[in-house]
Amino acid sequence: MNADQARPPRPVVRGTGEPERSAPGTVRPASRPDRFAALHRTGAPLLLPNAWDHASAALLAAEGFEAIGTTSLGVAAAAGLPDGAAATRDLTVRLARRLATGPYLLSVDAEDGFGPDPDEVAATARELVAAGVAGVNLEDGLGPAEAHAAKITAVKAAAPDLFVNARTDTHWLGDARDARETHRRLDLYRQAGADGVFVPGLTDPARIAALVKSLDVPVNILYSPSGPSVAHLADLGVRRVSLGSFLYRRALGAVLDAVGDIRAGRPARGTAPTYDAVQAFSRPAAGR
Repeated sequence: MNADQARPPRPVVRGTGEPERSAPGTVRPASRPDRFAALHRTGAPLLLPNAWDHASAALLAAEGFEAIGTTSLGVAAAAGLPDGAAATRDLTVRLARRLATGPYLLSVDAEDGFGPDPDEVAATARELVAAGVAGVNLEDGLGPAEAHAAKITAVKAAAPDLFVNARTDTHWLGDARDARETHRRLDLYRQAGADGVFVPGLTDPARIAALVKSLDVPVNILYSPSGPSVAHLADLGVRRVSLGSFLYRRALGAVLDAVGDIRAGRPARGTAPTYDAVQAFSRPAAGR
């Protein structure tokens, strides 16, 4: 079974659960953002699967993942809307309110913040924090780096504890050969207050290792079936491995495989949860 066929492994990092002292003589439990941040610093990298609705998040939670992200492509496509066009802002916030009640820590893919105005992006961040979200992913779309840094600064001012994962699309949309531009953007986002940085599309081990060494915040890499394994990424110093839209796209592929087999008179490939199992996903989840 190759990497593209394998089921996602169980999470390789657990939170510390250590209490946090807020004042002399008092102790309070670590907050969700604190616990989420700790997953980037303890043991092996955080393997973050990405859900697109309640059922997919519940399925991943049942597999034992302590933290789950959302995928903006999956959320948008499932609603018949375009990704990366600020069309799913309200839908994403509503989904976050639903998912953040689950027995896991939630990080939300918020595209570029759903708009150019840093104050409006900060207002969205406040709504997500109020919903119980622990982290947010903000992408630059290769727009002006200074404008994206201003959004990060505004978000951290409005929601200081929210874990901001700042994504640059230099390897997604731009010239992947220009390592200097990737470093420039990520360093600017780090200075603006980003808690971690994300470079989807980067798969070269040597360049990943160089990037990790150049930054003092956790580096997030997008899993690719043709790229390094999770274990290899760990050896390179990567602290977070996201699955992005991969699971959503694989789910669509499984639909095509099954219907093709059935149409051709063959037994359908793969496995599926039972009706009762899917029904169970709709029951109220136990709180954290």
